[in-house]
Amino acid sequence: MEFIFQTWHWAVSGFLISVVMLLLILMGKRFGVSSSFRTLCNIGGAGKSIKYFDFNWKEHSWLLLFVIGSILGGTVSKIFLANPEPVRISEKTEQVLKGYGIDAPKNIEEGDGFLPAAIFNFNSLLGIKGILLMIFGGFCIGFGTRWAGGCTSGHAISGLSNLQLPSLVAVIGFFIGGLLSTHFLIPLILKL
Repeated sequence: MEFIFQTWHWAVSGFLISVVMLLLILMGKRFGVSSSFRTLCNIGGAGKSIKYFDFNWKEHSWLLLFVIGSILGGTVSKIFLANPEPVRISEKTEQVLKGYGIDAPKNIEEGDGFLPAAIFNFNSLLGIKGILLMIFGGFCIGFGTRWAGGCTSGHAISGLSNLQLPSLVAVIGFFIGGLLSTHFLIPLILKL
């Protein structure tokens, strides 16, 4: 168990992702988690009235298994492999968060999964900050995913490994949006 709990070098996951992408390319498959939502809509019958959802979902069933496996893997990790140590963030980040009134949890009791309770709780959904962070943010993610033709994992992992120019443009846009959000938008919202 000590082997699982220790911090792994980033190259381990990078290597494993590249092996999976190579296998998918050789099998002629595309990876993108947002595609599974399109498949679920098709299974639910949306293809009968909306052309975008009209396709043979069985060709994408492997992606649904991947998503189900991700959910099960996360659940197993949370229940059986949870590390009792807090997530390590830099002191500078902790100071910035304190400036917004958010204390980084030091143990699970202060924040389940070490997520700051000041942001991640059901009571925060009732205020303007919660609406902006959760509901409007979720809408923007869903709309942006459809507008960009895929999600971050689809473009950054699959699209770039297939040398697709639209994916490169999307990834550059993700980084610019992330930087603008981190330095301007999120601090503005957290001060509300």
